Amino acid sequence: MNMMDYTGVSVFIEQRDGEVQKVSLELLGEGRRLADKLNTKLIAILLGHNVANIAQELVYYGADEVILAEDAMLDKYVTEPYTKVFTSIITEIKPEIVLMGATAIGRDLAPRVSARVYTGLTADCTTLEIDEETKNLLMTRPAFGGNIMATIICPEHRPQMSTVRPGVMLVGERDTERKGSIIKHQAQLDASDMNVEILEVVKETKKKVKIEDANVLISGGRGLGKKESFEGLELLAKELSGLVAGSRAAVDAGWIDRDFQVGQTGKTVRPGLYIACGISGAIQHVAGMEESEFIVAINKNATAPIFEFADLGIVGDVNKVIPALIEELKSKK
Repeated sequence: MNMMDYTGVSVFIEQRDGEVQKVSLELLGEGRRLADKLNTKLIAILLGHNVANIAQELVYYGADEVILAEDAMLDKYVTEPYTKVFTSIITEIKPEIVLMGATAIGRDLAPRVSARVYTGLTADCTTLEIDEETKNLLMTRPAFGGNIMATIICPEHRPQMSTVRPGVMLVGERDTERKGSIIKHQAQLDASDMNVEILEVVKETKKKVKIEDANVLISGGRGLGKKESFEGLELLAKELSGLVAGSRAAVDAGWIDRDFQVGQTGKTVRPGLYIACGISGAIQHVAGMEESEFIVAINKNATAPIFEFADLGIVGDVNKVIPALIEELKSKK
């Protein structure tokens, strides 16, 4: 493999019903940063049907080029057609780096594409950097159950592929003055590529509250001791106009729904205020909340790792501290 043949940073643009998913905008922001470090171009790869109208928007968010592949068979995500077209684009344009969201679609598509182009894939990265000497992509992610942070490189194969969970990277600034080119790619699909048939698409009608968007998060962990203790967190959240979240331990115990899990296997959040209640501070959890603006930790174990990351630490029984805090807030009102 001639490494010199591979140039550019590319981002797979995930869209659903013609709407670009936020994770793709986040990856365009990160891709722009990496492309600037490598002094190369940023390429957005957009697959779908009747989605040309959103191509220009990708330029505004940092892309120098948009590769657009449209076909009726790409209307809804189906593994084989998407894999075939995306692989053909990667083979043709030979990008040095490929970034994808670690979503349901990304986690299905990325390993298949990496296998077909004979390269590696680092999943669920929390940090991406360029090695100053080798110019290799340094892909960092928690490993061994989150006990260490592993930095992985792919020095002998291209492209270097990575998936990143939603919320980890920051959306770049939208600039309507940016100029870029939109290049059409012939999908070249036929009936044999559609190896499954979509009978029905059922959309969930209830609107989910997203903890990623909350400015105040009250998060509970194993230290709460029981599900009923979350009622106190709900009361505190109400006083602070915030939302309640939880650690993986709380989710696994059935105390809170998985949609509200913060951490490496949950969601990455950046609220203005994060109150960690009875959370020890394992690295998997910290990876999902360490960029919160102000972190308050409440834990009866004075040596809990969470205190290393907290701006304010309270050593005490969370089931006593929370009611006292609620009363104090009410009295101030």
